[in-house]
Amino acid sequence: MNLHLIAIGGSIMHNLALDLHFNGHTVTGSDDEIYDPAKSRLQQAGLYPKQLGWNESSIHSGLDAVIVGKHAREDNPELKKAVSLGLKVFSFPSFVAEMSANKKRIVIAGSHGKTTTTSMVMHVAKHAELDFDYLVGAQLDGFERMVKLSDAPYIIIEGDEYLTSPLDDRPKFLHYKASAAVITGIAWDHMNVFPTLANYEYQFERFIESTEESACIYYYAGDPALVQLANHFPVQKMKAYNGFESKKIEEGSLVSIGGEQVKVPFFGNHNMQNLEASYYLCKELGISDSTFIKAIQTFKGPAKRMQKLLDNSSHRVYQDFAHAPSKVKATLEAFVRQFEDEKIVACLELHTYSSLNKAFLPQYKGSLEGADIAIVLYDPHALKMKRMPDLSKEEVKAVFGEHVLVFNDPKDFARYLEALEKTNTCFLMMSSGPWGGLELKSILK
Repeated sequence: MNLHLIAIGGSIMHNLALDLHFNGHTVTGSDDEIYDPAKSRLQQAGLYPKQLGWNESSIHSGLDAVIVGKHAREDNPELKKAVSLGLKVFSFPSFVAEMSANKKRIVIAGSHGKTTTTSMVMHVAKHAELDFDYLVGAQLDGFERMVKLSDAPYIIIEGDEYLTSPLDDRPKFLHYKASAAVITGIAWDHMNVFPTLANYEYQFERFIESTEESACIYYYAGDPALVQLANHFPVQKMKAYNGFESKKIEEGSLVSIGGEQVKVPFFGNHNMQNLEASYYLCKELGISDSTFIKAIQTFKGPAKRMQKLLDNSSHRVYQDFAHAPSKVKATLEAFVRQFEDEKIVACLELHTYSSLNKAFLPQYKGSLEGADIAIVLYDPHALKMKRMPDLSKEEVKAVFGEHVLVFNDPKDFARYLEALEKTNTCFLMMSSGPWGGLELKSILK
């Protein structure tokens, strides 16, 4: 096929471009800004646009289809021309759905743990030598790209609830028509597009309704909102799980799986929930308990999910993608439990639309309790780029508490961390953002 990708520089879009290119398709693309690693990877493959910006001449009748990323706006000149020419225009998720219509589709949804659960299933499926395609929201060990589309009979999909594209305001996960699925939990997020908790919860009801009639939906039974939602659907469709029982050990956990005690290199209640969810999905793929147990012992986790950046004789540093209130609270609780004999320095960067929204900010109340030192960073530049009103340090402190240190200058934040006594300390760095351009490993070495 001859394909053009609008907003090719996005995290998932550039991975799709690379996969299509290496599978023999002719691929072009455009974007108004592209940063590494997308820039370098596209350049290496010869897919980097000749010039940045939108160019209507890139859109012509010789294209088989146009795929548009979420970053593009509705008035994008390339998008408008594609529509006027009557070309097939796909969003990223609708294209994935088109390419996987005849596959068994395993979809992982929920407000937290999607990427980790998806990567667990992928890790085990690869160990089992299963032929499968996938879509996941992070770079994983053992997988060259975040997207793979082929003629495999299965596809494992991280199902995002965020909106699809400038032309389609449905959540992405509604496109996939899951053959089997997991919902890990529901905690209000993305306030900029889901203005109320009820509206946000409704998207997951729509997701269940979108699945195949025979699909089994596994859901976390410790989430009251999910339990209430499950009661609206037939019992045979909704299957509850609670998370595997585990004990803390050095460098991980001892987990009970199928009556066997298994050592795994990760920890935390959320990860035990993710683990049981992945176990049931692997059963949906026909993977045996023995294969699952052997494979999961070597699971290292996706990038930026409880990822160890540094561990020396003095201190250790982890980074985590936690940014929503429930994720922050759960991640911090896991670290306090796992490293109870160490000083915990918990740092949270406010970077998303929701976290920087004054109306949503109170959702974070109490989320950093338990840390020995709690720090919040936000960069006024992020507010400006998102066209959001100014946020004062006093407003942030009023939500998180007087004990929490608040910085709105990344350089001041860096100087504070560099000066801290680091002996017997665990640094937990939580954000989906860039930390104001700081290099965490060099600051915390």
